[in-house]
Amino acid sequence: MPQILTPELVVLDADLGADKEAVIRALAARAASTDRVADGDGLAAAVLEREALTPTGMGDGIAIPHCKSAAVLEPSLAFARLEPAVDFGAPDGPADLVFMIMAPDGAAETHLAVLSRLAGSLIDEQFTGALRSAASADEVVALVERVVADKDEAEPAPVAEGERSIVAVTACPTGIAHTYMAADALKAAGERAGVRVTVETQGSSGTKRLDPAVIAAADAVVFAVDVDVRERGRFAGKAYVQVPVKRGIDSADALIAEALGHADNPSGPRLAGDVSGGADAQQSTGGAGGGSLGGTVKRALLTGVSYMIPFVAGGGLLIALGFLVGGFDITDVAGDVIVQNSLWNLPDGGLAEYLGAVLFSIGNASMAFLVPALAGYIAYAIADRPGIAPGFVAGAVALLMSAGFIGGLVGGLLAGLAAWWIGTWSVPKWLRGLMPVVIIPLLASIFASGLMVVLLGGPIAALMAGLTGWLGSLTGAGAVLLGLLLGTMMAFDLGGPINKVAYGFAVAGLGAGSPEDPAPWMIMAAVMAAGMVPPLGMALGTLLDRKLFTPAEQENGKAAWLLGASFISEGAIPFAAADPLRVIPASILGAATTGAISMAAGVTSQAPHGGFFVFFAIGNLLMFTLAIIAGTIVTGLAVIALKRWARRTPTPAEAEPALVAA
Repeated sequence: MPQILTPELVVLDADLGADKEAVIRALAARAASTDRVADGDGLAAAVLEREALTPTGMGDGIAIPHCKSAAVLEPSLAFARLEPAVDFGAPDGPADLVFMIMAPDGAAETHLAVLSRLAGSLIDEQFTGALRSAASADEVVALVERVVADKDEAEPAPVAEGERSIVAVTACPTGIAHTYMAADALKAAGERAGVRVTVETQGSSGTKRLDPAVIAAADAVVFAVDVDVRERGRFAGKAYVQVPVKRGIDSADALIAEALGHADNPSGPRLAGDVSGGADAQQSTGGAGGGSLGGTVKRALLTGVSYMIPFVAGGGLLIALGFLVGGFDITDVAGDVIVQNSLWNLPDGGLAEYLGAVLFSIGNASMAFLVPALAGYIAYAIADRPGIAPGFVAGAVALLMSAGFIGGLVGGLLAGLAAWWIGTWSVPKWLRGLMPVVIIPLLASIFASGLMVVLLGGPIAALMAGLTGWLGSLTGAGAVLLGLLLGTMMAFDLGGPINKVAYGFAVAGLGAGSPEDPAPWMIMAAVMAAGMVPPLGMALGTLLDRKLFTPAEQENGKAAWLLGASFISEGAIPFAAADPLRVIPASILGAATTGAISMAAGVTSQAPHGGFFVFFAIGNLLMFTLAIIAGTIVTGLAVIALKRWARRTPTPAEAEPALVAA
């Protein structure tokens, strides 16, 4: 077990200053006198910067200032028992026990796991009481070593029938202290309430993702987070509560009660998932070194597309608004207009031309991030933060080489794998702090981007040019077949890898559309229309024959009208999760019908998302609407027919039930 605390880093019954800054600087200077910290001033600055985000006074006389910094050479802890106590921002008064947790930027997972176990133990009153009565620095070190000792965690037993259960995710900006304290507090609150609480900590020591079966069985989910929840779409359809991570520590009992209240209320808040038209697929754990290669690649691609979508959604809508205000000719003059004119010096086309140029230029700038963001976050999914910079660079190089969307996929995978591999190197202590911020980005960028320039960029660019030419030539039966295929992909897994491929393919080509070459806009319209059909079809089914659906599904059907109209396919997920062998085929039939009609009618969309709410960006709105109505009717009638005349019959061996004709 790595040692994180030594007697030299323990201060007992000392006056280190009148305020928390003085205490932090004193502990940083003490740590710098050891071989664990290279720069005491740099460490203090990093801790104070983190302190400015959220005070680290936890109540009950405890404070946990902490940081990740290149100034730290080895994960460490400094401990001070203060006399007098000092205010660290806790609502119940000053702190007399201060744990300053220090982690290097590139800390090994085993070391960070030790720090996480310590953070989780700080809610244990017996532990903190023993620290207050410890007579020597050696006794403090022994107490800490006992609570951070390696423990084998038993696999949780399956949720018993009738047992209430909650899943939770905890995460803080640095992923060191609050993340694990909130997790332990929620588990303890669950025990007091007689509720099974299973927590996923998205912290610095890695993330062990919740079992999909545990999520499916849970009544509700609690997000105690100060940062974005990774793969949030896994929880689509669940009742939820979201609060800052500190409230997960201070008010754990109230959060458990609130989450259960939402679960029991049909009108309570439910998670709709991400904006791509489907929830994220259940993904494998770990980086490139964990799980199968196929699972790692799938997780990386889904992550890249999910992070790319906000750039595309905002940018695409702005471009559409630019066309609406300034006309299609705005593409030729936008650059000159915004440079040479202003509100006080309007161009010849007047205010409309100027505002159109502004909207188009901002949208175009946002769309330019499509491929770099895709590549950057693919690399991030594989190698975590050290992969972001080389991934973005590889994506930018893919643009430079005209390799487009496929080039971004390839560049992101190369950058992520290179960054992950370099991060496994064993290097001297003095070099560890430089690895994530200098060495890994430098070498991974050279490797991935160099391969794109020298070897891969040209062939991928030729492939993209051929694909673009083929799509532009599609007419008649070819366009209808493409619409059928895209519609099928959008409904096949409702947000899984196949859905993401279809959606990513559409948004990647959106910026290349024009009145002279509307094929990319036609593809976008077919994808969006098809993605709206599954929830609308389920809503229609619950309206036409309510008795075939459970009370919960009937309530979900009411919400599915709005979700489908907004192009949020997650509205169909509760139905698919309960009855996939009927719902998925019915959804595919309707979505494929809609995709084919949309392509045959030449419907276009300049917006990547929004459904009926971006009507101004839809070309041939009437046929767009009729295509969706047709698909909705097909799906609604198909799901009713399957529920009436198809039955699950167990096999003699009690295997999984199968659909057979009644």
